[in-house]
Amino acid sequence: MIDPFEFVANPARVVFGSGTIAQVPAELARLDARRVLVLTTPQQQVQGQAILDMLGQVGAGIFSDATMHTPVDVTERALKIVKELRADCVVAIGGGSTTGLGKAIALRTDLPQLVIPTTYAGSEMTTILGETNAGRKTTIRDLKVLPETVIYDVDLTLGLPPVMSGTSGINAIAHAVEALYADNGNPVLAQLAEQGIRHLARSLPTIARTPTDIEARTDALYGAWLCAICLGTAGVALHHKICHTLGGSFDLPHAETHTIVLPHAVGYNAPAIPNAMAALRRALDSDSPADALFDLAADIAAPLGLAEIGMATADVTRAVDILLENRFFNPRSLDRARLEVLLADAVAGRRPRTDSLS
Repeated sequence: MIDPFEFVANPARVVFGSGTIAQVPAELARLDARRVLVLTTPQQQVQGQAILDMLGQVGAGIFSDATMHTPVDVTERALKIVKELRADCVVAIGGGSTTGLGKAIALRTDLPQLVIPTTYAGSEMTTILGETNAGRKTTIRDLKVLPETVIYDVDLTLGLPPVMSGTSGINAIAHAVEALYADNGNPVLAQLAEQGIRHLARSLPTIARTPTDIEARTDALYGAWLCAICLGTAGVALHHKICHTLGGSFDLPHAETHTIVLPHAVGYNAPAIPNAMAALRRALDSDSPADALFDLAADIAAPLGLAEIGMATADVTRAVDILLENRFFNPRSLDRARLEVLLADAVAGRRPRTDSLS
């Protein structure tokens, strides 16, 4: 028997396939865009310039300083360019940093967005925007930041380095994992989440060995899209709250942080999420999902400990203090001592614990 539930589908247009970047001009015409600002990170400026060249007279310019965690000062600089160029649309090509900047601009201007993801981050399918200011990260949900159009082109992921592909993919898996036990979860999301996790978990090791395997890349991008729908529809819990704290207050890299923390967050919540654990066992083909996620990170040669990416054991207490400043939903009660153990294990790169503490 299926219990009553609510499901709201976000209004976004998705174009998925190989070579779909060629459809950018037509999709911008759908949006009636006349003066387009292209957004990238410094590392992806060449890709952004190629988009700008494709647009001809419709291309107004490029801003290539998108930065991890969407700092407000970077957004303010981009807004000046928007005003100077009289842009009426933004095209963001890249991962979460570029998508985040496009969303931050849309929040303040209500300009339409076309997003071309080159990673598996998933932000492009959500109404969520996380911004950093003065060392703190804040998160909002607002329909204004949801991109109007998303173009997934498998070809653009072929050059994504194997380790970056893996951490980006596990970051996507994290979205689906938390959808399995979200306070607003439902049977539709549970099916999407399980499928998304399965597609990514089976394709990421292949990509680590053979980065240009088009079948694995297609599998991973499709899985990432499913996981992104989960993130865009469901709430989040302990895992995302920890990662937002570590990213915003300790400036840790986004995908790597999610990759390291996820097995430990699953282990912590395991006693309180029996249905989600059953789905994870199926999706990961493992009796121990927390261990399977840890082993997946090892298989793709990702960092296993937060110490490897800049966090010290001495930071654990402060991180927990910040984490617990505001109340948030989690299926298991938040125990300060156990959370400090969780983070200490994550810093050291130890295997996750799965216990029955309440």
